[in-house]
This record gives sequence, C-alpha cells and structure tokens, in this order.
Amino acid sequence: MNTIRALVLNEYGGPAAVKILSIEAPTAGEGQVLVRVHAAGVNGLDWKVREGYVRDAFPLQLPTVLGIELAGIVEAVGAGVTKLRPGDRVMGSRGGLGAYADLVAVDEANLNLIPEALSFVDAAALPVASLAAWQSLHFAGPIRAGQRILVQGAAGGLGGFAVQYARQAGAVVFATALDVHADYVRSLGAHHVIAYDKEQFEASVNDIDLVLDYVGGEMLNRAWSVLAEDGVIVSTASPAILASTPTGRRGLWFMNTPDAARLQAIAEDVAQGRLQSKVNAVVRFDELPAAIERNRTQPQVGKTVVDFSL
Repeated sequence: MNTIRALVLNEYGGPAAVKILSIEAPTAGEGQVLVRVHAAGVNGLDWKVREGYVRDAFPLQLPTVLGIELAGIVEAVGAGVTKLRPGDRVMGSRGGLGAYADLVAVDEANLNLIPEALSFVDAAALPVASLAAWQSLHFAGPIRAGQRILVQGAAGGLGGFAVQYARQAGAVVFATALDVHADYVRSLGAHHVIAYDKEQFEASVNDIDLVLDYVGGEMLNRAWSVLAEDGVIVSTASPAILASTPTGRRGLWFMNTPDAARLQAIAEDVAQGRLQSKVNAVVRFDELPAAIERNRTQPQVGKTVVDFSL
C-alpha cells in the first residue's frame, strides 16, 4: 500500500485530538487531479473543526484529514480533466477538508495555475482568506462609495484582504486590531484603526453600514450597538449569529465557496503588487498541531503557512 503523511482528526477536542499519521494515498477520480502538496495555509477553521465548534455547520465522519487550502504540483489527472496537466503548479481550496496531506485529490474546477512570481508558500496563503474576504464583503449586497464598513480582526489573513477590498471600493474603512498591529492595518488602507486592547471600539465607532465579523464572541455581541439603523453584520466566525441576532436587526452567517476565476484575478493582483498578502510564519509539517493551536490562542497577523519541504 502506498502511504502518505496526513494530519488526522480522530475525535473532537484540544491539540491532542490531531495526530500526524500514515494513510493510504488517494487517486484522482472523475474530474479530479492528484496534487503533490508543497504548502498549505493554516486557518481559524482548523481549530474550530478540531474542537467541534462548527460541527453543525460542517458535519464530519471521523477520523478525517484537516486542512482546506493548498499549493503544489499536479502529479496525475483523472478522467474528464481538460485544463490541467501533470507538472502544472496549482493552488486552490480543497472544497472541503483534506489539504494537510502529501497527496490530495482535488476537483479541477477548484484549482488555478500559480502565477510565476509567486512561490508555493505565497500561493498557499491565498485561496481561503482572499476569497472569503471578497465574498463576505459583498455577501449582504453591493458596496457603495462612502459606505461605512467595520472590519473586526483586521490584521489577520481575512481582515487584511477585506480592508484592502473595502478601501478600493471607496468605503470608509474602520478596523479593529491590537495596538501593535495598528500601523500594519493602516498600511492596508484603513481610515480609522481602533486598538481593541487600548479602548472599546464602541466609544469611537457608530452608524456602521456593514460589520465584517472575523472574530466572533464578545466582539460580535458588542458590534450590534454600532450599527446604523439598516446596517448588517456578516460573520464568518460565529454560526450562532443566525439564532442570536436581535429582533429588528440583520445578521448573516457566511461560508465561502471556491471561485477559480476570482482567485485567479486576486493572485495576479498579488503577483503584480496591487494587493498585499502577508505570510507571517512558515512552519514544518510536524509543527502543524502547534500552529493550529497558536491560531486559536494568539491574534494573527496575516497567514501561517506549512511548508512540506522543511
């Protein structure tokens, strides 16, 4: 049996619930390509899935392999594949779990060629954060010039892209981040940065048309007080928003979906310097469990990426 490394979730729980194990290598099915993974992005969804926090939104049959985005080289193609060939450098979201493995079978439609200017590590940081930021920004409706938008968790991978997209759309961008990260968030285009470890954002923010909640918890609960009368909160962090939205308010739970055309445009913008994408840390495969836990316990700047070659 041909085996590969994979990060496997055996049961819901803390860091000990995931193990690096040898599993049987997959094959490419109809419309799929087999990707030799060179790098994969670490995401907040990893620990939320691990702990069972989103088990209702993402029901799983355990054990399962974690990881949702990757970059690598096409090793083989399945029947019906028309655009990709063995040897192509590709990136994309898994369209589910399973990216933390040496070989991954991925639907061809979820993958893009990596621009020459981007490394595997650069590319692995893009598929989830860049697309989720774009899609969540537009989820509640078109963005208008002058619209007041608050990005919660603006220094992270999602937040960093959302700040840039909102600024490019002509919005007035408010953002929350740790004080030590405030200058970085300003460099992305935020007009007003509130250091949430120094002050409460409610003291200086009001009449917000759209809150992008990438944090959840108490930050989400407090955000209702800063909304304009017809404002809306879009949360990627808390599925519970659907049940906890106050009467007369509008709260939406967002889950991103693969969009190869949009991702290609974003990747070209990053490659040409029109968008910033920050990789804050690169870790080895055996450091993945600890990296996922750091994502849970420490505010992130940009993305952490696992480099399979280290």
